[in-house]
This record gives sequence, structure tokens and C-alpha cells, in this order.
Amino acid sequence: MVRYSKRLGLIAAIAALPLVLTACSSGGGSTQTTSEATSGATTLKLWHYEGADSAMGKAWNESIKVFETEHPGVKVEFEQKAFEQIQQTAGMVLSSDQGPDIMEYNKGNATAGLLASQGLLTDLTDVAKKRGWDTKLAPSLQTTARYDDKGVMGSGNWYGVPNYGEFVTVYYNKAMFAAHNIAVPKTFDEFTAALDTFKSAGVTPLAMAGAEYPAGQLYYELALSKADRKFVDSYQMYKGKVDFQADPLKYGAETFDQWVKKGYIATDSASLKAEDAGLSFINGTSPMLVSGSWWYGRFTTDIKGFDWGIFNFPGNKLNAGSSGNLWVVPAKSKAKDLAYDFIDITMRPEIQAILGNNGGLPVAAKASDITDPKSQELITAFNDVLNNDGLAFYPDWPVPGYYDVLVAGFQSLINQSKTPQAVLTDIGKAYDDGVANAG
Repeated sequence: MVRYSKRLGLIAAIAALPLVLTACSSGGGSTQTTSEATSGATTLKLWHYEGADSAMGKAWNESIKVFETEHPGVKVEFEQKAFEQIQQTAGMVLSSDQGPDIMEYNKGNATAGLLASQGLLTDLTDVAKKRGWDTKLAPSLQTTARYDDKGVMGSGNWYGVPNYGEFVTVYYNKAMFAAHNIAVPKTFDEFTAALDTFKSAGVTPLAMAGAEYPAGQLYYELALSKADRKFVDSYQMYKGKVDFQADPLKYGAETFDQWVKKGYIATDSASLKAEDAGLSFINGTSPMLVSGSWWYGRFTTDIKGFDWGIFNFPGNKLNAGSSGNLWVVPAKSKAKDLAYDFIDITMRPEIQAILGNNGGLPVAAKASDITDPKSQELITAFNDVLNNDGLAFYPDWPVPGYYDVLVAGFQSLINQSKTPQAVLTDIGKAYDDGVANAG
């Protein structure tokens, strides 16, 4: 696999300027090629699922304004979709004539890789070279942009373009930590001691959502505490056999179950969605949330009554994370040339600076443009992961449909309807079947 390196950390920290500033767009789609012949379209249908107050939402809203200014007579028809909506219906929609011209889509074998292998996404390899995306993005970022003919990431042709980074971290309420005399944990033992302190005081320490992704992310963080790079290569890239009844996955599921039994996770969170977990932290109900950096910008905007911060999962050298989601161009897009222009705009330093100053992790900004101290906290935490070659992708990536399998499995651990061994059997079978079908 193409591993993540410190070079990505430098980009995320806006330090590798010779790399990220060498191919700035001059705007307006002036670098058309034969494969980009002008469509003559007067609309660009765009879908994404980022909130308007998120770093990505703010940056892309500005990109829409710039695009329309530079393309007189062309209107962007933007539709905000729910993550789950796109996750579950993308294949069906893109097989029809009802899809968008460009959309945000989740990266990985089970998502972008699957659609690419089905011929539903435009091969962007030539366009990436013509537009300079292949030099603007470090090789480590290109891992999630490229897929082979079986839909496995890391090699083959370009089918998407990422323009930010992301990772899973721990958000914490500084006021609640201070009220209970808890220091930021540096080790796993200190972390569990903090969980015990909150629970003993009658406070459920972890915001959780069993109906969507946060539960699977916590399971994976727990498993990664016992994992190494060889495991990640085997699990994500099919480089070796994965045993679900042995550590690290066994440890992840069993520890998750223990945390439910100890009351660190509320059993009534089994039916909650990610938004509910996020609001629990925003409202000051839950002292901690283990989830992705995509929440950072929203928390910066929405949290008013207390100070908060982040710390990386204590003791882990490996953490869930990767490049950000991808801009993909459906094969049936009627305005591919305009879609490429829009991608160019999102990669410009001034748009990347909006990402960086609102809690995002930009990949092509100027150092002097990043002025927000809170944003630097996020970038520093990201670099701590990268310095350990620590990005381990996401647990649902390896095979198609696996996200729903993991949600169902860990929802059943939260409501205590299944044992860890039963869950491991279920998710292990789905994984093995998916790998066999991919081969």
C-alpha cells in the first residue's frame, strides 16, 4: 500500500509550500483538453453532505460563489444530502440519469472503489495530470484517489480528488474535566480512570450513537491500541489473513462491550445518530466524544457556554483517519468540464485558507493564510498522528456494504442483545465474504 508519511503532516500543517503551491489554478477552466471538451451546460448539479457551518461547508459555499462569478450564465444547483442518504443510494442514483454532475463521496474500497469498479465514476487520470492535481497532492493523499480494476485503493487510475485531511480524535469539555479534577489523560490507563471518575459522579462519560458511525469508530480505536501496521495492511489492503476471533479485533469488541457494561456508554444511545451524539457534546451533556475532525469547525461555531479541546486517543500510535472525502464526477455527468473547474477552485490557496481557519485540515494553503489559533490545535494533533505513520483508514472501508454491518454489530453491543463473540462472528463473515468476492 502507499503509506501515509510525515510529508502529509507537513502539508496538513501548511509547511510543504513548494509542493502545494506549484499548480494553482488560474480559474475559469482555461486548461481544457480533448477529454474535457466544453459541454455547453448552463447548470452544474452538485451534491455534498457537509453542514453549512463546517469548515468544508464554508469553503465550498465560497467555491460556488467564485465558480458562478467566473462562469457567467452557469448556475450551480446545489443539493445538500445526508451522509447516510448518499452512502446507501449512490450506486442506484448514479446508474440512472438523475445523479449530479459532481458530488462528495466517501473514500475507500467499499465506497468510491466499488463505484469505480462498476464503471459509475469518471476516470480522472488524464485530467489529474492536465490540471496538476497529481503534483499538488502528495503521494500519500493519492492513496484514496486511486483504485485498481477491482476497486482496491492505492494504485490504478484516479477516480476522485481529496482536498482536505481528517482523523479521529477525542473531544473533551474542559469545564467538566476541571469540575471533576480530571487531567487530560496521556495513557490508556489514565483514560479509563477518567471514565471511572465521571461514571462514579453520575455522568455518562462518552457521547455515543449506535445507529451511525461513532460506535464503529470507537471499536476501531480500541482495536488499533493493540494493532500494528502489518494488521492495517492485512485488514485494509488484503495483504494477509485477518482473524476476527483474535486480537486486535477481539480486544476492540470485548473492550467496547465492557465499557457498555461499566456505564461509560449509555445503552439508550443504541438508536441515536451521529447528530445526536454531536449535540450531546455541544450542549454540555457529555464530557467526551470520540469521533472525526469534521466536527471541529462546527464545535468552534456552535459551542458557546464552555471551553473545549481535543486529545488523541491515549496510547495509540495508530488512529482512524485518511485524506478527506473525494470529489467524484459520475460517469453520466452532463457537465464534466464544469465539474473539473469546480474541483480546481476548491484547491486554490484562498479556498484552502477558509478550510484551515475554520477547523479543517487543508492540503494546499499558504502558511501566512492560517491565522486561527484553534485551527492550529487541530493541525498539531493531526501531525502527532502522522509522525507515527499513524493513519489507519476506517473500519468500514475494506468491503462493500461493511458500514451497515458494523453499525448493526455495535448497535447490538450497546443494547446488549449480542455477545462480543457473536458480533465478531457476524462482522468477520461479512468481511471474509467481501474479500472473497473482491478477488
